[in-house]
Formats: sequence, C-alpha cells, structure tokens
Amino acid sequence: MLGSHLSKSESETIQIATDFARILLPGDVVGLIGPLGSGKTLFIQAICKYFKVDEIVTSPTFTIMNQYTGNLANKEFNLIHIDLYRIKNREELVELGFNELLGTPNSIFLIEWADKVIDLLSPPYYIVEFKNVEENENHRIVIISRVES
Repeated sequence: MLGSHLSKSESETIQIATDFARILLPGDVVGLIGPLGSGKTLFIQAICKYFKVDEIVTSPTFTIMNQYTGNLANKEFNLIHIDLYRIKNREELVELGFNELLGTPNSIFLIEWADKVIDLLSPPYYIVEFKNVEENENHRIVIISRVES
C-alpha cells in the first residue's frame, strides 16, 4: 500500500484510503499534506468509515480536533482527527497540548496540514501526500510513505 497512487476520482481516493486503513493500528500517526481541496478530509473520512465510525466525519478546521470511536476486531479505540490549517505558530500548538495529545494511548492520529508539525513527530509515522496533476484538475497523485527514523 505504500508508494505512489494515481487517483482519477473521489471513489478512487476512497479506495486508496480504505486499502491504507487496513495496515493501520492504534498508536499509529498519519500526517496528511497537500493543497487545499486535494482530498485530505475525504481520505480521513474513508479511513474512519473503514473503522466503523458511526458519526459524520467533518474537518475540524475551527475546533482543531475531533475525536471518534473506531472499531477493529471488536475492540474500540480512538481516531483523533486534527486539522492544523488555522494554526499559525508553535505557541498555539503548545497551548493545545499537541505533544501530550500524541501520547494518548489506544488512538490513531490523523493530522491534516502535517507539514506544519513534521519536525515534532516521532518516528515511526506515515505521511500521505496529495499532489495535483496539472493536466487534469480532478486527478491526484497520492504518495504514502512510512518514516522510520
């Protein structure tokens, strides 16, 4: 599932996210990077659906964080969706308790705009990068990698 994937539609992006979700476990951190409207929230919605989240999953642009209950092999865990779009500086992250939050047990962390905190993440973690395709505005290249050290 790691590597580069071409998505030509929302449904293909959802499939890529669903396939990726199969390798995730509580304790994993996933940073999503890409331009506005590139599919980060859609990707997270698909991951949450895979883990049987009952709630409507929306981007927490103004609240910064949403927490959902997921299910894996009949065991519940947290999916913590963080949107850093409105974060302007490190002080705001400290006020939010970002570093402490990442230590929350039994959770998968899904972080939009992770490029703002990439140096604060401790390996291992995943990066999902979305790149627009110039020739077609509906196409995306989705690059999934795992940072080990």
